[in-house]
Amino acid sequence: MHGFVYNANPARVLFGSGTLAQLPSEAQRLGLNRVLILSTPRQRLAGQVAALLGDRAAGIFAEAAMHTPLHTTRAAMAVVADLRIDGVVAVGGGSTIGLGKAIALRTDLPQIVIPTTYAGSEMTSVLGETVDGAKITQTDRKILPEAVIYDVDLTLALPTLISGTSGINAIAHAVEALYARNRNPVVDLMAAEGIGALARALPRIVEKPGDQEARSLALYGAWLCGMCLGAVGMALHHKLCHTLGGLLGLPHAETHTIVLPHALAYNAGAAPQAVAKIAAALGVRDAALGLYDLAGAVGARRALKDIGMSRPHIEEAVGRALENPYWNPRPLEQDALRALVTRAYEGVAPQE
Repeated sequence: MHGFVYNANPARVLFGSGTLAQLPSEAQRLGLNRVLILSTPRQRLAGQVAALLGDRAAGIFAEAAMHTPLHTTRAAMAVVADLRIDGVVAVGGGSTIGLGKAIALRTDLPQIVIPTTYAGSEMTSVLGETVDGAKITQTDRKILPEAVIYDVDLTLALPTLISGTSGINAIAHAVEALYARNRNPVVDLMAAEGIGALARALPRIVEKPGDQEARSLALYGAWLCGMCLGAVGMALHHKLCHTLGGLLGLPHAETHTIVLPHALAYNAGAAPQAVAKIAAALGVRDAALGLYDLAGAVGARRALKDIGMSRPHIEEAVGRALENPYWNPRPLEQDALRALVTRAYEGVAPQE
C-alpha cells in the first residue's frame, strides 16, 4: 500500500425521511437569528423553508443561477448586507448550493444546505464561479457548509431526467477520486460504494419515480460521491466540464453526463486499477461504455451538440482545457484531447 494523507471534512449530516423538520433546531444550534434563504426562481420549497424558520427567516433570495455567475453573487451580497444576515440556508441543487458557498467564501457566514438533487457538491469545500466566460475553481475551508440536511422526501418529485443527470454528475466525482493524485483507501471505499449505489438506483427511479427505496439509495450515493470530491482532487473530466460550462454556459449536470465516459476512456490505460474498481461498481466489463449506457438508460442526451455546443467550439474548448490543466493520470495530448471532445460532441460511444 502506498503512503497517503486523509483529511476528514467536518460537515454535519442529517440523513433520512422527514428530516427537513429538523431545520429550526439546526439553525438554533448554529446561533442563527437572521437567515437568508437561497433558491432558484423556480424552486417552490423556499417558502416552506421560510415558514419552518419563522422569525429566524429574514428574507429569500431566489435568483441563484447555474455556474455561480459573479454578478448574481454580488446581488446576493448586497441583500446579505442590507438585511444584516447571520447565516444562509440553500435549498435546491448545485446552482443554489454554489451561491451559498460563494457568500460563505466572502463572509464566512454559516451555511445549512438542503439538497433536492443528487449533485453532491454540498459535501465539498470547492467553489466554481463564472467570471467573463471562464469558470474559476477554488478551495477554502470557509466554503464547506456547516450542516447538510438530506431529506429523501424532497427528492420524490424530482423529474427522472434531472435525477439521472444529477446522479451521473455525482458519479463523476467518485470516478475521478479513484485516480486522483492524492487518492487514499478511505476515499476509494466511499467512491466504489457511491458509484454502485447510484448505478443501481437511477434506472429504478426512471421506471418508478416514486420508489422511496431507490430515491434513498440515490441520495446516499450522492452523499458518498460528494464526500469523495471534498476529500481529493479533480482531473481531466472536471477540467473539461468547467471549461465548457464557463465558455458556453452548457447545463452543468448534462455536460458531466456526456463528458464522463469519454474522459474515463482517455485515462483508462493510465489508471487500470481505478477503471477495474469502477467497472465492478457498475457491474459491467467496460467501465467507460457502462457509463455511456447508464446515461442512455436514464434517458439523458449523450451529445454535446444536443445541449448547445457547436462544432467550432471544439477547438476553443481543447485550447482552454490545455491552459492551466488539472493534474491527470495521463498527460494531456492535444490531438487525443481533440478526438475526445469530438466524440463527446457527436455523442458516439467512448474509446481509448
